[in-house]
Amino acid sequence: MSKGMRGLKACMKCRALVRVEEERCPICGSTEFSEEWSGMVIIIDPKRSRIAKLLGIEKPGRYALKVGV
Repeated sequence: MSKGMRGLKACMKCRALVRVEEERCPICGSTEFSEEWSGMVIIIDPKRSRIAKLLGIEKPGRYALKVGV
């Protein structure tokens, strides 16, 4: 993870990136997170995004490409 991203952790269930202070994932509601993740994609319009479809992302947001590296 890059230096500027140290304040983020990734949801283990949906890979959404949230601030370290968050206790619940705003995308899926999970409470399981990892601070070890790599790569990031920002999805603005998941219905029109080929990347979102490829990754199985249905809601806009920031997502880790890999979690628990």
